[in-house]
Amino acid sequence: MTENQTVITDFIFLNFPELHRLEHLMGVILLTCYLLTLSGNLMIIMIIIHDHHLHTPMYFFLWNLSCLEILITTTVVPKVLVSLLLGFTTISYPACLSQCYFFFFLGSSDFVLLAVMSYDRYVAICNPLRYTSIMSTQLCPWLVIGSCTVAFLATILPTILVINLPFCNNNHIDHFFCDSVALMKLACADTSLVELLSFFSSSVTVMGSFIFTVVSYIYIIKTILRIPSVSGRHKAFSTCSSHFIIVSLGYGSCIFMYVRPSGSNPSINKMVSLINTVLTPLMSPFIFSLRNQQVKAALKSLFIKHAVYSKNNPNLG
Repeated sequence: MTENQTVITDFIFLNFPELHRLEHLMGVILLTCYLLTLSGNLMIIMIIIHDHHLHTPMYFFLWNLSCLEILITTTVVPKVLVSLLLGFTTISYPACLSQCYFFFFLGSSDFVLLAVMSYDRYVAICNPLRYTSIMSTQLCPWLVIGSCTVAFLATILPTILVINLPFCNNNHIDHFFCDSVALMKLACADTSLVELLSFFSSSVTVMGSFIFTVVSYIYIIKTILRIPSVSGRHKAFSTCSSHFIIVSLGYGSCIFMYVRPSGSNPSINKMVSLINTVLTPLMSPFIFSLRNQQVKAALKSLFIKHAVYSKNNPNLG
């Protein structure tokens, strides 16, 4: 390192310079989306905990997915809101690296869990008689733990390499959060090894779980098409449609962002990142609740019980 280089102790987000005059409006929109994301996912968690009919592997995984969606969006959005609404665009070096790691760790866990959920649907539709024995109450927690373990192993080494990169002089991140690709562009050292390892790690995690999910759905669709009755096919498709929509949103945006060589337009990257950090966590609970009859029935039951309780206890609330 040369003498005129200054070691970076914090970073400054550029956010959306092309939309500078609309930052407060964007902040209000993001705040609304964040509150809806929290309320929607918390609603899913409460419904699943409350209704014993939903204490099945499918909804156990959905419960964990909602927890991950809350954590993913909370890792990024609050800091973005502070930047857009209050103008505090600075983030400390340790906080930035922590945000970078937890975003990719939680995101990787999310994708592996989506693959696990596709396996659950595969067993339910292709091997219904063996479903309860295969997807046992002992196995399901281990599948969730395994998802987090795979994500940890996939993200820890690239993160360690990023942490050891020297950052000097330029501390302006052309993004709205500490994205690893944007961070590596600021390093005053050769990042080719880190980029290669990050690309390999993302490819293995995202593409591996994506291929597993696609193969599962190929078998699912083949099995559904062999069901003789139209109502039977519709019921089978309805149990998978919500999961398929979330898979398409999540994988599509993530593959575009990370499973490809670097060097694309930063503005496009930021817009696509909004899908991962804001849109998918926001849409997930509403897609699952609006397209799932059991969840809608459980939600209706919860509201009725709350209304009856409020009526019998008028002094409460």
